[in-house]
Amino acid sequence: MTATALVIGGTRFIGRHTVSELLDNGYDVTVFNRGNHENPFADHPDVAHVEGDRTEEGELRLAGERVDPDIVIDCVAYYPRDVRVATDIFADVDAYVYISSGASYGAKRVPKREDETRLRDCTTEQATDDSDATYGPRKAEGDRAIFAAADEGVNAMAVRPPVVYGPHDYTERFDYWIDRVDNHEEIVVPGDGTNLWHLVYVEDVASALRIVAEEGEAGEAYNVGDGHAPILGEWVDRIADACDTEVETVFAGPRELGAADLELTDFPLYIEYPHLLETAKIRDLGWEPTPLEETVAATVKAHRDSDRTGRENGPDREAEERVLSVLETF
Repeated sequence: MTATALVIGGTRFIGRHTVSELLDNGYDVTVFNRGNHENPFADHPDVAHVEGDRTEEGELRLAGERVDPDIVIDCVAYYPRDVRVATDIFADVDAYVYISSGASYGAKRVPKREDETRLRDCTTEQATDDSDATYGPRKAEGDRAIFAAADEGVNAMAVRPPVVYGPHDYTERFDYWIDRVDNHEEIVVPGDGTNLWHLVYVEDVASALRIVAEEGEAGEAYNVGDGHAPILGEWVDRIADACDTEVETVFAGPRELGAADLELTDFPLYIEYPHLLETAKIRDLGWEPTPLEETVAATVKAHRDSDRTGRENGPDREAEERVLSVLETF
């Protein structure tokens, strides 16, 4: 008998790749969302669609009754209440997997480990706030909801990715750097290029979600990240290789960036303190990351095939050229 999966979300980025991953591994899949975005699986015979709002408990409960899934992958649980409601509704499924985040960690540690590194606190006010500043605390509280559900006998687990990149990435953070490398001979990289922000390829997140659903243990959280974590300067070099081009990287510190009223953190994928996740725990389940040569090449191809530029995620070219002109005088 074919196993059934319910994907809450499922048409844009991580969810889209998760649906494909489940299909490739023999599942019948139902996508549950509001239908606000184009459904790439609309004509697929093994993908059903149930329209509804996951924040409306009755609609999510009805979807669960209609589908009766074996596993549930929750791609759009952004508030602790979302997780608590879902783990109640799906208390009897074989596995409920919540997409958490590396942002749930609250301690500055390198690397961050699931069973050692402290999670962020989350106040009552933060739990219902929708700003970027409370994203990490809300995800951490969702993790705690997973732990509580597992204590009540629910086979609930969490997967914690850092920044995700790859085809169909609507955040366009990685696209910013592809656009720069692909269109200019000289680009500005903030700082000295050694800042470290662990990333993860979207298809590897999708495979992690499936593997955790099949092999994970109730009440556990699993970090997922690329097998190698390049510094920002290396990312630029790898993108240039995938673009089959050459680019001169010019590093700029706070003084040089100040000439264009820029700060280091105005650039996407810049982080002041290293963010690295230990991934041994999920590897023990049989998960393996895709080599970076493949992930970057696929991401560059998808970028070129799309209309994404990522330019709104960082300094515009005019500001960048002002910085370059200042550096040329030194």
